[in-house]
Amino acid sequence: MNLPFITDKNFKSIDYKEQTLPKAEYDNCTFTNCDFSSTYLSGIAFLECEFINCNFSAVKLGETAFKTVSFDSCKMVGTPFNECNTFLLQMSFTNCKLNLASFYNLDIKQTVFKNCKLEKTDFTNSNLQQAVFSNCNLDLAVFENTNLEKTDFTTAYNYSISPIKNKLKNAKFSKNEILGLLKDFKIIIE
Repeated sequence: MNLPFITDKNFKSIDYKEQTLPKAEYDNCTFTNCDFSSTYLSGIAFLECEFINCNFSAVKLGETAFKTVSFDSCKMVGTPFNECNTFLLQMSFTNCKLNLASFYNLDIKQTVFKNCKLEKTDFTNSNLQQAVFSNCNLDLAVFENTNLEKTDFTTAYNYSISPIKNKLKNAKFSKNEILGLLKDFKIIIE
């Protein structure tokens, strides 16, 4: 089934709990101050779209496509990105609250997270090669069997990443936060 094609539109201050977003392919659209919380975006495609100050908390994303999509200042608590359509999946996040989000088993190489809260976020089995976590809070974020090769954590903080359970070749870390790599070893550093 071919979806309708909507291009170059600006959507502002729409509550999609009250007004359903039509199932379509949205290309080069901007969504500002929109509320998608607890809605179903299943089967919708977003191509080169920008979301600014939107709420995606508890959204359902069954086969939603995010292709070169940026999220800025969005609330995305508990967002199940692992439900997305993975074909050409590419996203970036700036100033977003992504606590309890799931990126389980996703190939999201080179993803940029800038000034984001990623507390208790699940990155299990994900490919995050060459990703950047710039000034991000990763308190209790889960990294297990995650490919973090060449990933930049130099300004990230509060992370706990096991070098045994993850691939870390050429990943970058700051000296101040390096203890986050040693927590699994149960050693005492004074």
